[in-house]
Amino acid sequence: MRPKPQAMGRKGSIMHTHVIRGVLICGAITVVTGCSHYYRVADLESSSTYYTKKIHEMREGAVKFKDERTGNTVRLQSSEVKKVSEERYEAALKEPPPIVIQPPVTTEPPVATEPPADDAPPVVHHP
Repeated sequence: MRPKPQAMGRKGSIMHTHVIRGVLICGAITVVTGCSHYYRVADLESSSTYYTKKIHEMREGAVKFKDERTGNTVRLQSSEVKKVSEERYEAALKEPPPIVIQPPVTTEPPVATEPPADDAPPVVHHP
């Protein structure tokens, strides 16, 4: 014969509350500490390196993430994502970001202009 709920009394409900509370606390600790992943993302086209905690995989192999050094959202089509330790991640965030030197911009050589016409008035400079 099963005991009636009233027969359990106050002691049973307190135990039940403690068990539920313990399970919830353990679950919260697991979520906070166990779900942190750290990533190093290398851009294969520009050789830039980024660090993030969250990667969003997009269509056709692209990835999107927040660069933790700059706070910028980055999308890369060609990248290498690697998990790193929390220590390496923290150390990388303290390092200054690498300086990227852009190649010089080439411009067209200046176009030769025709000299002023002979009938143009002379330019006079006053001291």
